Amino acid sequence: MRSVGQLVPLLLVAVLVVAMGIPTTRAAPAPLNPSLYGRFLSNLSMPTLAPGDSGPVGFSLGDALGTPITGVTLTFDVYAFNAYPGNATGPAPADGAPLFAGASGAPSSSITLSVGSLSPNGPMFASPGAVDLTVAAPAGSPQGTYAVRTSLAFTSNGSDYLLESRGYFSASEWANATAAPHSPSYLNATRLGVSGVLPESAVLVRSNPYPLVLAIVLGGSVVLAALGGYWAVRWRPGSKSGAVAGPPPSHADTAFGKSRKSDGD
Repeated sequence: MRSVGQLVPLLLVAVLVVAMGIPTTRAAPAPLNPSLYGRFLSNLSMPTLAPGDSGPVGFSLGDALGTPITGVTLTFDVYAFNAYPGNATGPAPADGAPLFAGASGAPSSSITLSVGSLSPNGPMFASPGAVDLTVAAPAGSPQGTYAVRTSLAFTSNGSDYLLESRGYFSASEWANATAAPHSPSYLNATRLGVSGVLPESAVLVRSNPYPLVLAIVLGGSVVLAALGGYWAVRWRPGSKSGAVAGPPPSHADTAFGKSRKSDGD
């Protein structure tokens, strides 16, 4: 049996582990059939925004298992940025990244929705509908594409499940999970440490993306209308084949002469 003096250092180590947030071993999430991956999160869409504007986030979340799922949480997170003009992809800027709003708490570039429970034949958790989730581009947002990754966690029949999108994994991790001979579409979710994968989306931020296009369309319509009116009322030229128009029509001279007075003249 250990003495009190021997137990004290062990207790101190345990306290330090908890206080410092050192990760502890946890059970791996339960695997899912790949055919179910796309049936949890669907109809995912993000708006195109000008700096200072906001718009709705669309999605539908359902239970693809044959049993109820509980403790459901859904996360949207802005994680990467591709500047416009140009094609330089890097981390999302600390200032100016789009902010999600629609649940409790201040707007943030990462938001987690507490969904609760879902059943296989029950209604879907959707936006708009069960929640009105929006995303806003701050007035100082740099123009470009902001990638949004997604994560879904839940419990069913005592097993924990976790699905994440491509943005949660490094290039080497993804290559390790997708490299398989003679199978280009192969994906081993277990190698990624998840139950399955989800789709992700992006928010496009452009300064006044629509007025310029609208002005071009309207300007072209005015020009075409003016040309059409000109061609409708202008004097039409003669034949362009080289033929010359004849003299105005008239009555031909009679064989009887102009002074005919009786038959036989």
